[in-house]
Amino acid sequence: MTLLLSLFLQQVARRTIFSSVRRQVDNKVPQKQKVFQEDNGIPVHLKGGTVDALLYRTTMMLTVLGTGYVVYELVTAAFPQKKD
Repeated sequence: MTLLLSLFLQQVARRTIFSSVRRQVDNKVPQKQKVFQEDNGIPVHLKGGTVDALLYRTTMMLTVLGTGYVVYELVTAAFPQKKD
């Protein structure tokens, strides 16, 4: 039973790997290079459009909030509350 199952799984794996059809993918690199190398005054990290701008703003917001939280924790640790 185990040998039969093993042979079946080997055959399925072999069929999946070796008989898969290769897809033709268009090379989009030249178009992307044209967009990113264009001199239009937009910084490179924002040339990707709205998604890049959103990712940039989110990253900056998380960085500022994280820095503020670290400073808060350092001040809290430096000046502990006195126990009465």
